[in-house]
Amino acid sequence: MDMNEYNKKIIAEFREKNGLVGGRFAGAKLLLLHSIGAKSGAVRINPLAYFDDGADLLIVASYSGAAKHPPWYFNLLAEPNVTLEVGSDTYAAIATELGEPERSEQYQRIAGMSEAFAQYQEKTSRIIPIIRLTKTA
Repeated sequence: MDMNEYNKKIIAEFREKNGLVGGRFAGAKLLLLHSIGAKSGAVRINPLAYFDDGADLLIVASYSGAAKHPPWYFNLLAEPNVTLEVGSDTYAAIATELGEPERSEQYQRIAGMSEAFAQYQEKTSRIIPIIRLTKTA
């Protein structure tokens, strides 16, 4: 499966239905993360599940339990200023990686809410990063 084509369909459905999508994301809270490619400098858009943490949102660099981090994670390390689409809202945010022990505490909380995220950690030996997204404007 071509992930770019798959993501394009999810993005189109997200925008058409103000943030609601079906398929494997049915019922999940989903956002569109606009980041700048660390190597290309091009705008990248990734549909990602998110979790609320007060006024902030958390995203998990699980890459479905793959052995490596997802490309968007490296984009955020290179340029933490991002744009988010959440429902029908679009706004600027800053991305910061959680350190320990907060990362482990939040991962445990998220895994308790989502069986998929619990399984992702079991599939890989890497420590899966969690990113806090804080609205800036």
